[in-house]
Amino acid sequence: MTARFLALYESPADPEAFDRHYREVHIPLGRRLPGLSRYTLGRETVAVRGGGPYHLVAALEWDSLDDLRAAFASPEGRATAEDAARLAELAPVRSVIITGEEEVL
Repeated sequence: MTARFLALYESPADPEAFDRHYREVHIPLGRRLPGLSRYTLGRETVAVRGGGPYHLVAALEWDSLDDLRAAFASPEGRATAEDAARLAELAPVRSVIITGEEEVL
C-alpha cells in the first residue's frame, strides 16, 4: 500500500517569490527525502465547487506509511519541514496524508 503526502498551496501574495523559493530551495530538499518514490506538482488547478483554485499541489509518494514516517523523521525530513514552515509564510497551505486506496474502476 502506498502512502501519499499532499500539500495544497493557496495563492501566494507574491507568486514569483513563492515559485522561485519552491523551485530553488524546496524541491531540492524534498528530492533528498529517504525512500521517496514519486514527487509530482500540479498547477493550473480549477475549483469545482466553492473556493478559489490552488496555486500549486505537490504530491509525494512512498511505498508505505512507515517509509513516509521514516522520511519525515530523518534529518532530510526535518530540513524539509523547516523549509515548509517558510513556504507557509508565503502562501497558506493545507496538507493531508493518504494511506488507504480502493480501486473502483
